[in-house]
Amino acid sequence: MRKDEFNDVAEGDCVQVLNTLPAGCADLVFADPPFNIGYQYDVYDDKRAKADYLTWTEKWLAAAVRVLAPHGSLFLAIGDEFVAEHKVRLDALGLTMRNWVVWHYTFGVNCSKKFNRSHAHILYYVRDPKNHQFFPDEVRVPSARMTTYADKRANPVGKLPDDTWVLRPQESDAHFAPDSDTWHVPRICGTFHERNEAGHKCQMPEAVLDRVIRVASKPGDLVLDPFAGSGTTLAVAKKLGRRYFGVELSEQYADGVRKRLQMIEFGEACAPARPVPAVAPVRKRQPLKR
Repeated sequence: MRKDEFNDVAEGDCVQVLNTLPAGCADLVFADPPFNIGYQYDVYDDKRAKADYLTWTEKWLAAAVRVLAPHGSLFLAIGDEFVAEHKVRLDALGLTMRNWVVWHYTFGVNCSKKFNRSHAHILYYVRDPKNHQFFPDEVRVPSARMTTYADKRANPVGKLPDDTWVLRPQESDAHFAPDSDTWHVPRICGTFHERNEAGHKCQMPEAVLDRVIRVASKPGDLVLDPFAGSGTTLAVAKKLGRRYFGVELSEQYADGVRKRLQMIEFGEACAPARPVPAVAPVRKRQPLKR
């Protein structure tokens, strides 16, 4: 595949498609694979036998790592059931884990016989821990020293986010509140304006990909998603001026992704999402009610 054939979504099996790409072509890989929990997809069976699912996982992970550039990063979103198995396999493929991010949300499935689930996992890996792209100034947030204490010792450019990301549907669309170092991002529910019309119900919030793409790539880099789904990875990559390439098994979902991408101008959202304030107001502490 030539470089000018990127900026598209290919229909087909991700392992087969990835194996046609040049080795080391992707600067950033973001993967949100099926969790194997029985979700009703268009054409994919999400309730495989465990051994079958893990054999397939090994194949697509190896294919994804093959196309990862020497300085590249790989982010993997996965649920509780198989996060440990994915980590073991990524370690075996020679990648180095930088963070195990816990993505906390409060709009989850209501359970009756166990605690409600309110989190997912995002594993952050690099090929070379001594030579990988990481742009901290793209994602800095205000520190508590700035927002709560107005401490003059605070770093004026803010701090890097923690490895726990908080998503709450009652918050606004802002990537973070100006007085907080946690990340408040609404989950994509059926009534949200960000929901696209591709028919894919497992839609990742754009703000999640905004943070990942900003911190691990630069304009012009290639961002690759082996499971394009609703197209969020590709949409945000295009908005941020990155090249993009996705793979999608479902013809219906792939058509939806293409329609979504047609509505986006390349590089339309290159400005920082929210600058760190130069001077942070002091929050007044309220007395406890007794």
